Amino acid sequence: MSTRAYSLRASVLQSLTATKRPDVPPWVVIRNTAAVVLPLAIGMLTGHQEAGLAIGAGALDTMFSDQPGPYRQRVWQLSLAALAAGLASLCGFLVGGEVPLILLATMAFGFFGGLLVVFGTDIARVGMTSMILLVITAATPTTLDHAWIGAALIFAGGLLLALFSIAAWPLQRYGPERRALAIVYRGLDSLARANKQNQEEVPALTDAMTTLQQTLLGRHHARGRAMEAFAVLLELAERIRLELIAMAELHAAADVLAMFRTDAARVLAAIADALDSGDSPEQAARALQTMQASERALLDAHARNDSVATHLHALSGQLAAAVRNANWAGSLGERRAAVAETRLPGALRGSSALATLRANMSVHSVAFRHAMRCAVCLSLALLVSRLWQLPHGYWLPMTAAIVLRPDFAATFNFGLLRVVGTLLGLLLTTALLLVTPHDPWAHLALMAVLCMAFRYLATAHYGIAVATLTGTVVIFLSFEGVNSGTAVMDRVLNTVLGSGMALLAYVIWPTWERGRARAALSNMLDAYAQYLHALAHPQQRHAHRETRTAARMARTNAQASLDRMQAEPATPLALLELANALFLNGNRLARTAMTLEALLHDCDSLPEQTEVTQFVQRSASHLHALAVALRNNQMPPPTPELRQLQRSLGTLLAMADDRVRAEQLERIGDRLVDNVNTLAYVVGRAPQESAAAHNNRRVHP
Repeated sequence: MSTRAYSLRASVLQSLTATKRPDVPPWVVIRNTAAVVLPLAIGMLTGHQEAGLAIGAGALDTMFSDQPGPYRQRVWQLSLAALAAGLASLCGFLVGGEVPLILLATMAFGFFGGLLVVFGTDIARVGMTSMILLVITAATPTTLDHAWIGAALIFAGGLLLALFSIAAWPLQRYGPERRALAIVYRGLDSLARANKQNQEEVPALTDAMTTLQQTLLGRHHARGRAMEAFAVLLELAERIRLELIAMAELHAAADVLAMFRTDAARVLAAIADALDSGDSPEQAARALQTMQASERALLDAHARNDSVATHLHALSGQLAAAVRNANWAGSLGERRAAVAETRLPGALRGSSALATLRANMSVHSVAFRHAMRCAVCLSLALLVSRLWQLPHGYWLPMTAAIVLRPDFAATFNFGLLRVVGTLLGLLLTTALLLVTPHDPWAHLALMAVLCMAFRYLATAHYGIAVATLTGTVVIFLSFEGVNSGTAVMDRVLNTVLGSGMALLAYVIWPTWERGRARAALSNMLDAYAQYLHALAHPQQRHAHRETRTAARMARTNAQASLDRMQAEPATPLALLELANALFLNGNRLARTAMTLEALLHDCDSLPEQTEVTQFVQRSASHLHALAVALRNNQMPPPTPELRQLQRSLGTLLAMADDRVRAEQLERIGDRLVDNVNTLAYVVGRAPQESAAAHNNRRVHP
């Protein structure tokens, strides 16, 4: 992670040049585009073009609520987005002609729509959709009867998108669940093939694991016998990951472990392929047989009966169980897995919606400040568009709603890319319309191509995607009789103004991440301490899983905080360096803890269990004290004699009967002390550097 100082030039270049691999499946692109284009095509054929435009507009504005996940979850999200679009449209049609009323409406929709960020990205899209459709429909106020019809058509567009999204439900009942599992098992395949240097950057659990947990165990998860096999595969994925991390920390028999990990990777890749296709894991079964034969040959050749053999046997058994359950991980599965119902880890369960909203009704809340910025900025943008009588002025508040984000980096990035993308769209649309025959059906085909490009590229490069969106919208409006050349220029003007207003709103009342990063890092250390406390009780396996998930979530939040802080101006370089050091050393401690958990899973009891428990608890308590000191920017308490305690434990372990596990515990204890002491040094350095910087300012005013 970089710790360079903020540079406007570097930020601009990063925003313009950074690209990601598109992650939208082709069938999603096709069905989303079909929901936009088909209603318009049918309307043109039947003489109801306006109705087709309204339905297509509803589908276009709710398009990004069609996200991967269980079919039940998709129905809920898309229905909610469609309902929000319909209600916002109805309000816009009814009060759009009265400036005081529409300003009150934009304040309300802006505030509550912005506040929805507390529920995550998917629900935040619903709030943004409502803001966009409110200001678009407010540009064409109408009577109550026509308002109901228009809002109903827009609502129908959202429902049509939902229908297309779940059309494969009867044919692929467990398709999203299988694909989520396949992604995780491919990640395990990559982990098994990685060398130790690369593994230093591997997080405690990947984001794919979080997605998988929510997909299989979340509020809208599917039901059925196959889901029980999925739950077993989820648990096995957790254990396989722990085992691979533990094996990476072994210093003996590197050649044996490398060969076995390669064989294991083939099994994992074959399991992922079987899950992706929904077929029987025959290739995985053959790869498993090869791996098991290799396992016997490797162990016989080296006559091993130590920790290497322990981990090889454990991973082999887990992979065998994964292959068995993959055979039933589909809609044709008839075998019930003999496991109790698995619940979503506590770290991933949300509290009630009202409780969450009440907790964020404070100026100290990032979501509340974002909601206030959205309300004021949306209303001012609409007022400016009305006072200046801007052609297609609804693009001004619409742009402000899209660009304004809870953090500076995202607001700057989206604003810059939207302006650049719109300018590119001006050139692209002009060129395409010059070479396209002047025929409605040719224009409709071109709009479909541009719409597909927008949906596919939106997550890869937003600027390029906006260029294609500009063409899509301009051609869409041409079916209403709007001149394409005029529409493009109007869009450029409103986009520049809207992006500028959004960025200005953030600068006037900012929420700088540098004031929050210390708390995020402190929460991460606290979560690691809780994880260690749970591991001090080997018999409480459920607590291990819960605290490991919480630690991974805290680590993800800390990383996101550091990324946002890196992209903000005026962030002290010393704070970036501190955060980077804490984050990297925290990762090493997490790997040590996961190695310990893997050892706990591989045996029924540990040598010198009481002394080991006391040592791990002592380490966890000091880690918690470090978290408190970091949060308060104070010097940490004196370091307990963890090293002496570890050496005393080592002396006891040297006399244990189980020499294999005793040696493993001794190595883990040594690493744990080193991790905690390094973190104590980094935390203790921060107040000293702050004091030195303060003294320098006093001496050199």
